Amino acid sequence: MKYRRLGNSDVEISEISFGCMSLEEDFEKTKELIHLAFDKGINYFDTADLYQNGNNEEMLGKAVKSFRDKIIIGTKVGNQPRENGEGWDWNPSKKYIINSVEKSLTRLKTDYIDLYQLHGGTIDDPIEETIDAFETLKAEGKIRYYGISSIRPNVIREYIKHSRISSVMMQYSLLDRRPEESCLQLLQKNNIAVLSRGSIAKGLLAGKKAKEYLEYNSSDVDIVIKKLKQLSNEDRTIGQIAIQFVLNHKSITSSVVGFRTEHQLQECIKALEIQQLSDEELNYLQNIIQPLLYKNHR
Repeated sequence: MKYRRLGNSDVEISEISFGCMSLEEDFEKTKELIHLAFDKGINYFDTADLYQNGNNEEMLGKAVKSFRDKIIIGTKVGNQPRENGEGWDWNPSKKYIINSVEKSLTRLKTDYIDLYQLHGGTIDDPIEETIDAFETLKAEGKIRYYGISSIRPNVIREYIKHSRISSVMMQYSLLDRRPEESCLQLLQKNNIAVLSRGSIAKGLLAGKKAKEYLEYNSSDVDIVIKKLKQLSNEDRTIGQIAIQFVLNHKSITSSVVGFRTEHQLQECIKALEIQQLSDEELNYLQNIIQPLLYKNHR
């Protein structure tokens, strides 16, 4: 496994990391998969208080208890469950963040969270208050670093200007290159890590049947898949190529993948070990379809 520095922090995380949102409810299967990931060198595990109503954090905490001090745990906050149990409301207030971290710490069975992330965000949020909450928790030692999970350029710019975020989690893949327009370069310039989610675009870049994705129709997606297959062979799958494409961008720190099986885990890790993309192949991939641009929140 290879590792990269998490922005302005003093920790390094694995180039392939574990997105826990898709964990099965069967704890023994989940624990086995998480332990295998750790044995293979994955040291960053990403969850959120929203996932499975907190049960996701709880399962992760139980599963990593024996090697907690050897990994980086990231979780997220900001979505407040409604009392009737139906959905949630956005709440980036300091009071809510301060209260929520205690619940996450309990569920994760830990004294500190390595990376605490705002789970979304809008330009109308009380951003200074939100930042103050994270800075307070950092000063208290309850979190080590903080970041945001957002694809909105206007929100990202505000946090770059006014905070000490270490990371931004955002969607990025061959089928979603919107971050290339400005965000990736801006984050790299400011020494802020980018945690990429959606590297295989909900499985479309790993073998699933073509269908609509963002503003691309199914025919567009099918073209991308077919052209991607031209670079694949018996030693390199299209999913591995898709992950290699993401990690080849200098601003990307880690590809956060939601593994559900041992096979998926092994294949993604192998993407780092097999033949890497040449400059010619990268150029080919960058020109197989016109990249999308952000239309909103610019």
